[in-house]
Order: sequence, then structure tokens, then C-alpha cells
Amino acid sequence: MKDEAGTPGSFAGLSLTRPRVMGIINVTADSFSDGGETLAAVDAVRRGRQMLADGADIVDVGGESTRPGAKPVDLATEIARVVPVIETLAADGVLVSIDTRHAPVMAAAIAAGARIVNDITALAGDPNSLELVAAADVSVVLMHMQGEPGTMQDDPRYDDAATDVFDYLRDRVAACEKVGIARHRIAVDPGIGFGKTVDHNLQILNRLGLYRGLSCPLLIGVSRKSFIGRLSRGESPKQRLAGSLAAALAVLQAGVRLFRVHDVAETVQAFKVWRAVEAGWTPAENK
Repeated sequence: MKDEAGTPGSFAGLSLTRPRVMGIINVTADSFSDGGETLAAVDAVRRGRQMLADGADIVDVGGESTRPGAKPVDLATEIARVVPVIETLAADGVLVSIDTRHAPVMAAAIAAGARIVNDITALAGDPNSLELVAAADVSVVLMHMQGEPGTMQDDPRYDDAATDVFDYLRDRVAACEKVGIARHRIAVDPGIGFGKTVDHNLQILNRLGLYRGLSCPLLIGVSRKSFIGRLSRGESPKQRLAGSLAAALAVLQAGVRLFRVHDVAETVQAFKVWRAVEAGWTPAENK
């Protein structure tokens, strides 16, 4: 990494003095690395509870796959998938995020107990999203995506990937503030792999310090992404753990403190060892 991202002090009630892990639960049949594994609510809840035990700080629940080439899911299906999972985990005291681009799903998830909205369209994909999130007084993750999931990997282009993404996220933060979503409620995600080539991803990851100018925490999702296999030996998603950890540790070194991951226990272990080596933490302090 060429420079440090820098991170404001907290997000959604979590101090960012140490790395925070958002565990991914896909209540879907077709997600790129774990489709079908937690489609049943009982399996999704079981995985969420295990993630919490493994050290997750946030559990991110989604009911629509947004992998490259994915087909949209109707709203009733998406809501039926996520609400029972969110209700159960929120009742357990879990900090739950809803991964959706649809305002009706956001509303149902918030009513069920979600306290973060994680939107791949940065609240631009549904005309009702901005006002809904503003009124709900929840936190939000604004992600950059070029195009839409079905076609986003069809020849994506940028003048300069890092600055183009920065400009987009700056404009979305401003749109949020205009409707009353305070900056302290916002995190931003440059959307690694969403409408980006391997080169675009690397340009962004090598210039994370640029995003300091947004004055929002930066969330990074590199877990099991296809660029890892393309930089290595073409491994399948579940064979990309080592590369996922390498990328996460690199951006941790650059100052990022929010991470969206599939492999919670392994990521938490890696971060604890990194902290101990980097800062001389003792086992008692490294919690």
C-alpha cells in the first residue's frame, strides 16, 4: 500500500481503534461462493450465531445475489428470506446489517431489527432509499458499483479508477447529508470487484489514502473475490482464503478498520496476530 486510508473513530456504535469484522450471510441460492448454503432461515441463523462466536462485530444479511451476471429477485422473496433471520439474530443482540438495494426490503429489515443498511447502489438504486434511511436513523454503507450486477463486468472502464470511485462516493455522501443523514452515520466502500477489472481493483487498493478526504470510515470487501484467483492460479472461491487474508492484512496496514468477510474465525485470528506483531499487544490486551 502506498499510503494510509485513515479511519474516523467509530461506526454504528463500534469503536474503530481496532479492526472490525462484518460476517457475510447470503440467504440466497446463487451467491458466487456459498449460494444455497444458508438459504434456509435456520441455517442462516446458525451461521450468524457461529460468526458472532468466532468474533464478528456485524452480521450482514442479504437475500439477493449481486454476483456478476446475477438475476434480480422479486421484493416479496427477498423480504421473506431476510426478515426471519434478522429478527432472530437481532433478538440475540447481534448488530445486523441488511445487504439490499431496495427500499421496501430496507424498511422491512429495519423493522425486524437491522441497524445498518449496506447498499451496493449507495442509496441511488431506489428513489425512496435516501429518505427512508434518513428517517430511520440507522447507519449506512455506501458502495460504488459501475453498472448493475447483470452486466457490470462487461468491459468496465474508468479514466482513473481510484479517483473516479472517490468522486462518486463524495457525491453520494453529499446526497445523504442533504436529506439529513449525518456523516457520522456513513461508511463508504469502493466496491472491489463490482464493475472493475483486476487492474482497477489494484489501483483502488493501492491508493486507499485518497479516501481520507471523505471523512467517513472505509469498508473493504475482498473476501474470496475473483481477482484473487486471477492474481494466483485461478482458484475457486472457497480456495481463496489465503489470498483473502493477504489482501485484508495489506489494507489493514493501510489504515482500514472495517472488513466484510466470509471466513470470520480465520480473519479474526489473522488480525489478532497482526496487532500483536505490529503494536506489541499482550494476549490480555488483544481482545
